[in-house]
Amino acid sequence: MRLFFLNPVGILGGAERALLDLLACLKQQDATLSLHLRAGTAGPLLDEARALGVDARLLPLPEQLSTLGDSALRGHGPLEALRFARRLAPAPGHLADHGRALRRDVAEVSPDLVHSNGIKTHLLSAATAGLPLKRVWHIHDFLGERPLVRSALRLISPLASAAIANSRAVGDDARQVLFRVPVHVVYNGVDTTHFSPGPMDGARLDLLSGLPTAPAGTLRVGLVATYARWKGQDAFLEAAATMTRLYPALPVRYYLVGAPLYQTPGSQFTEEELRRLIASRGLSERAGLVPFQAQPASVYRALDVFVHASTRREPFGLTIAEALACGRPAIVSSASGAAEALTDGVDALLVPPGNVHALVQAMRALLDDPALRARLGTAARLTAAARFSRERYASEVLALYRTLARSSPPAEGRGVPVH
Repeated sequence: MRLFFLNPVGILGGAERALLDLLACLKQQDATLSLHLRAGTAGPLLDEARALGVDARLLPLPEQLSTLGDSALRGHGPLEALRFARRLAPAPGHLADHGRALRRDVAEVSPDLVHSNGIKTHLLSAATAGLPLKRVWHIHDFLGERPLVRSALRLISPLASAAIANSRAVGDDARQVLFRVPVHVVYNGVDTTHFSPGPMDGARLDLLSGLPTAPAGTLRVGLVATYARWKGQDAFLEAAATMTRLYPALPVRYYLVGAPLYQTPGSQFTEEELRRLIASRGLSERAGLVPFQAQPASVYRALDVFVHASTRREPFGLTIAEALACGRPAIVSSASGAAEALTDGVDALLVPPGNVHALVQAMRALLDDPALRARLGTAARLTAAARFSRERYASEVLALYRTLARSSPPAEGRGVPVH
């Protein structure tokens, strides 16, 4: 079977790390598979895919498209919509050019199936209309929250043979948008051999963040995420400031690990903004910024408490699965997709999204109780191995591919081809 993967970007966000784990395990489970990947921007995704033996190449997405997103319309008014429309105006010509290049590339590879891994590539997959192949859209977002995307994907949904949703919540949302497209829920997977319990090196976090080495016995609490504003860095720092005010003698440090990885303007904190937040909350000696870590396992292991603090519902939250696999006691936003597989007080502490008071209570409970940290960490590892392994993930996806391959040939001419 020849499989052609499309990803909008070449950086390593959560969806990209999940894709790499899928590619690695597909190779292990069926050595006869021919795997091809195209990314819209350069970056380590392509290098790491090539190291797995994948035919991975750059298919450049014009800047006007790579920086275009409709997330700014979420909950905003007509003025923001007008600004977005103005930015959208030059896009059709770039879209047509990219679509022709994509169609030529797909036709040359002649895959049995195209697996699209992002909203922009779902839309761009319309360029393959009429080619004899199946199309799978991997849904990592709540489509119903994005008005333009919702309408566009609904229009071209007859092109999709199936969709994969990375959580039940995402699946329920996708069914409301995609109507007749079969939606299969498959939780993301991580390499539970790589992400595993190991020695803690808290001093490395101090070094990476530019803080002086902490005294022995200092506890470390960290949030690992891109700098997207809804990831909750501000809520995390507010909780840290509250903890510092209420319990000034508690030996604890706080770390924000990540970077503004994506190109969509206005959707992310800048490093300068976060440093100002740290200073304004009196945390300069207790909190630091750790740059994005392409290999974050050692970061998770260095934390006494892992925090996931997204302020709105999150499709999955790959860092949750990674931290749990490392045996870390975790505080997790209850509105994340990964939380569907967790039990509050058993393998994590679940808190309402954006609730700083609940976050403070959970931090205090874990920092006060080494036995609770140990119990949650042990249970977290068991849950990750059972529910979030990449072997399970790839096996479920491969089963879907094979089912589609056995089904009747795709209808020709559905949708609007790009010439």
